[in-house]
Amino acid sequence: MECYFGAYRPSKQAAPRFSSAGNHKMLVCFSIPDAGISFKAPFAGEELHTEYASLLTLLEFIELNQKLFQGKELNIYGNNLDLIKQVNMQSVCQYEFTELLKKTLEYKVKYEFSLGWIPKENNPALNSLFD
Repeated sequence: MECYFGAYRPSKQAAPRFSSAGNHKMLVCFSIPDAGISFKAPFAGEELHTEYASLLTLLEFIELNQKLFQGKELNIYGNNLDLIKQVNMQSVCQYEFTELLKKTLEYKVKYEFSLGWIPKENNPALNSLFD
């Protein structure tokens, strides 16, 4: 099953819609098109932090909904190449993200998913935000 995640930065004009306090700079997003699932939530973090939060939110969703994914090969895609390289052990992780990487790698062992790159403009997690 193909799953997608990403981080979205709303325009300054749209930002107040996502937070009554106005302090959420980004959106955590994931999408599972085959299941008709699209998720977004405000998040107060910078880009790479929000990307990790998006991936971990997707992985937590998978864990909580195991029946939906049982017996299916999991292929997860994101558009942040830095994160993908870190999770696939192709680059070094910045210290402040080591705990997030550790948790992601624990999920990777548990659910045996592949993690690949997709161009931002082709990422359903970001493209179907306001459908």
